[in-house]
Amino acid sequence: MSNLGTKKRNLSQEDLFNFSELFKLMKPRVMSLVIFTCAVGLLTAPIGISTKDAIIGILLVSIGAGAAGALNMWYESDLDALMTRTCLRPIPTGKVNRNQALIFGTTLSFISVIALDFFSNRLSASLLLFTILFYVFVYTIWLKRKTPQNIVIGGAAGALPPVIGWTIATNSLSLEPLTFFLIIFFWTPSHFWALSLYKSDDYKKAKIPMLPLTDGIESTKINIFVYSLLMIPVIIFPFIINFVGLTFLIPSLILTFYYNYLCYELFKTKKNKFDAKKAKSIFGYSILYLFLVFVLFLIDKIV
Repeated sequence: MSNLGTKKRNLSQEDLFNFSELFKLMKPRVMSLVIFTCAVGLLTAPIGISTKDAIIGILLVSIGAGAAGALNMWYESDLDALMTRTCLRPIPTGKVNRNQALIFGTTLSFISVIALDFFSNRLSASLLLFTILFYVFVYTIWLKRKTPQNIVIGGAAGALPPVIGWTIATNSLSLEPLTFFLIIFFWTPSHFWALSLYKSDDYKKAKIPMLPLTDGIESTKINIFVYSLLMIPVIIFPFIINFVGLTFLIPSLILTFYYNYLCYELFKTKKNKFDAKKAKSIFGYSILYLFLVFVLFLIDKIV
């Protein structure tokens, strides 16, 4: 009886460990951003829905995003094993095999899309399906290994969760959710290219054509600065269409100007050289910047 009890406990611990590793395939940090931006899209919509429906909708969108992450890890496991940033992911470490990741990601994709269609609406489910397919087939399989514009075009997938949040509440599309999309879409390049500067050795080992490798350091610094400047009209746009007021506009512009300043500081360093600390500060601040901008959407809605 004692041995049987021990085996049951061990089996339970092993199952818990496997679940933990499968959960890591879903890229929890990315999922947290998806949950937050999707919630902002839903909460700022003009039509309210019940708390239960809102939670179910956001949960299903996050599961769909996690499914895309798992499929991304399945396809890129060979690249992940080469890079210090990703070598400890479940597949390179042997804790999950590629077939498990493929089955897990595919199953979650079907569940999330079908369930969102049932619990919310067809438009939201269609957008979630498009997001998953775009991230897996367009970004991961087609663009990632072929062009330095992978981040620019692929950024469309990461920009859709708040739009889906909006459609869960309204079952419609309009100019307002487009502002969420544009902010994330134009934010993504400078965010990831700053990372690619100080992680260029990783990308070189994996033969991923990131901008610093294909176009050089100077071109990357220019592009980071230009994309940071493009955030100014993008931040002003929701105010122009009367989606937000000065409560959003003024502090978000201040945040944007500081982002511009950080990117300019990186840009003006010696030609064809870069300061790793400044690149890291841009990457770190960009995450805080996006979070605060979306918080300001909520504050403006409340005010």
